[in-house]
Amino acid sequence: MPRAVYLLALGIFAMVTSEFVVAGLMPQMADGLDATIPEIGYLITAFAAAMAFGGPFLTVALLKMRQKSALLVLFAIFLAGNVLAALAPDYRTMLVARVITGVASQAFFGVSISMCSQLARPEVRGRAIAVALNGLMLGTLLGLPLSTVIGEHLGWRAAFWAITGLTVLAALATLAGVPRVERTDDDGGSLRQELGAFRSPRLWLTLTTSTFVIGATFSAFSYLNPILTEVTGFSTGTVPLLLIAYGAATVVGNTVVGRFADKHAVPVLLTGLLLNLAFLVGFAVFAQLGVPAVVLMMGIGLVGVTMNPALVTRVQRTGNARPLVNTVHSSFITLGIIIATSVGGPAIDTFGLRAPLWIGAALAVLGVISLLPDLRRLRDGRTAPSTPSVETDGSPAAKETARV
Repeated sequence: MPRAVYLLALGIFAMVTSEFVVAGLMPQMADGLDATIPEIGYLITAFAAAMAFGGPFLTVALLKMRQKSALLVLFAIFLAGNVLAALAPDYRTMLVARVITGVASQAFFGVSISMCSQLARPEVRGRAIAVALNGLMLGTLLGLPLSTVIGEHLGWRAAFWAITGLTVLAALATLAGVPRVERTDDDGGSLRQELGAFRSPRLWLTLTTSTFVIGATFSAFSYLNPILTEVTGFSTGTVPLLLIAYGAATVVGNTVVGRFADKHAVPVLLTGLLLNLAFLVGFAVFAQLGVPAVVLMMGIGLVGVTMNPALVTRVQRTGNARPLVNTVHSSFITLGIIIATSVGGPAIDTFGLRAPLWIGAALAVLGVISLLPDLRRLRDGRTAPSTPSVETDGSPAAKETARV
């Protein structure tokens, strides 16, 4: 595996940690910015919305640049946003900072995943993507609790300064250790070429699957804390340990999925969705029982967000491995998070804390339905993508014969 892939994971880790930091420091930030807890919650929504809707536009603005140069520009924008957050004198300034960092992080994900596809050999592309995406899993496992501890002991601004330092470290590592990927005649840079992939209806359906997969998982993850304390009955001191265990499960699951994503993307996704459906329904039914609740929660960690390597591989083979497709794909993933959190809250008010788990189960069912066309292709032996003309991005990995 190229060393550069691990360096890309470090950059993703820094950005995911910044994404999650607000969730762990809501009371402190509310006091420091003279805001309410719900208003601080909107900072999370603003970050996610900026990712989903702003990231692709920033990616388009950087299309003419070499991908390593684009990464460094994105680091600079993200760094500026984090510094602004650390210095924010009021809520409005913090809101602007979160929008800046959200847009930059989404574009960074897209360019990073595109680089992974070019740096790794075709037969291990899915594994390379899984390694890079371990930065996301480790952001859940380590980044959130570490930034929370720093914020609780040194103040919430210190947490943002720590992320700023991590960002500088990741940028310097990228500058020194990530090679320049030479452009080719097919490497794009043309907006028309980049947009050509989106003429495929099959690509849009593939992107929608990712929304359902991640939405199903975050319907549960977003409300694990209140479910585990108020329904299952765990103490507030125990929940962080359970969340660390959940994060460890995502690292394991992501690694396993990465091993199979290259050759069996659709079967892996079908298996993951069906298992997640079973775990979500089981959790909803047995949430009041300690041991079953923990086992089922860990199951969601193993087969939920860990489907990302298979999702990315499937999208790249349906469209292409260029930055814009990868960034738009990340936007569809973020849309799943937005749906899960925006629907889950009102559902809790009406139906109680188990409601998000049932919503997640419904999204998993929709995800299975969205896979049906590809499952029929597998059955019929028609595995070639419907839009071969946009499959190539000039890299050896992208020129591989596509497999569903």
